[in-house]
Amino acid sequence: MRVLALDIGDARIGIAASDMSGSIASPVKVLPAQEVLAHARSFRMVLEDYEPELLLCGRPRTMAGEDGPQARKVMAQAQQIAQSCGLPLEFADERLSSQEAKRILREEGYNERSMRGRVDMVAASLFLQSWLDAKGE
Repeated sequence: MRVLALDIGDARIGIAASDMSGSIASPVKVLPAQEVLAHARSFRMVLEDYEPELLLCGRPRTMAGEDGPQARKVMAQAQQIAQSCGLPLEFADERLSSQEAKRILREEGYNERSMRGRVDMVAASLFLQSWLDAKGE
């Protein structure tokens, strides 16, 4: 089963996808949030290329594991996106995924400025991989 993961932010949305077997997550791209929310051509092309069966969105919980205002906003946006795509929706805990993505990119030699457009898709691939691993157990 192919899964498309979205790391929804205010300005950008990072996109990652699983392979056809649903075992390996890979970063895909980052799109402006408005393009994804408006179901613009750039996002529709990603959907056509990957043909996902499920949409997985990061749920930004507090360190205490609770939903704050940001989580409620992201969950509402995720439901809007899933509805426009006609896909079932699930959520994954995305706590610390952006920090881990930055650490990985720093190790690969990216500086803060050059990693800006990459962090969101790497973060999406990290929480997607964790979700896939948990499903496969």
